[in-house]
Amino acid sequence: MFGTGRGDAMHLVCEPIGVIHTAKIVKFDAPHQPTDGIDEANVIELLPGHRFEDGLKDLAGFERIWLIWWFDRNRNWRPLVTPPRGPAKRRGVFATRSPHRPNPIGITAVPLRAIEGSRIIVGNTDLLDKTPILDIKPYISAVDSFPNQRAGWTSEVEVALDQPARYHVKLSSLASEQIEWLRSTWGIEFISRTSEILRRAPVRSRAHRISAPKEGVHRLCSGGWRVFFRVESFQVTVERIAPGFPQGLLQAAGFEVIPHWEAQLAFGERWGLESSP
Repeated sequence: MFGTGRGDAMHLVCEPIGVIHTAKIVKFDAPHQPTDGIDEANVIELLPGHRFEDGLKDLAGFERIWLIWWFDRNRNWRPLVTPPRGPAKRRGVFATRSPHRPNPIGITAVPLRAIEGSRIIVGNTDLLDKTPILDIKPYISAVDSFPNQRAGWTSEVEVALDQPARYHVKLSSLASEQIEWLRSTWGIEFISRTSEILRRAPVRSRAHRISAPKEGVHRLCSGGWRVFFRVESFQVTVERIAPGFPQGLLQAAGFEVIPHWEAQLAFGERWGLESSP
């Protein structure tokens, strides 16, 4: 809806056409970009009563589609941001794909697997569960792909990422036991993403949520969990895992909304470990 009087700001009103259901519960679960080769089945549920399913006519002939969506977990924006990839350097938000935008709109090209009435099955994506979908458009390679264009500062990052990782990550026996218990009992897996970060730069980082060391031990926030590790030369040793919230808070009324709430309670009962402040 547009402002009409002098000095009125322009206002736009948009509403989601549906939501996507994925296995990614917290921000740490989502990759920075969808990763090719990962076999996922995510479901977009279009809202009923708007004839959106009629709008899907002829879409099945496309192999990929664009999802336009809303960063609904963000509450503010920043003109300068520190991207999670590459050196810890602040860059203009419009030169990044940071979620901290004036209008928190995201775009992602995803494989189209199937259309079942008002349900759209898509492949690998970087969207969290229940992310609002604003629009869907077909991906047309002839007009949407420009592979030989300059990619600014990200080109340097890609060159650096092509180099072998400098650090080796080792799990202590306790950390291995905890990680396997989370995977087998609760279906929670975050160590692959964590190891990727630690192999590249296990240093204090706001973007990677790594704190300054205390008595030689660093802490990395992996979604609802905390990973404690030491660095000696080029060896990173993950010593243990801990819940992201103290047991007292997890047992308080209302904390059932915390991702992996039950798993964190069970973890505390099994190992009796609290996350450091």
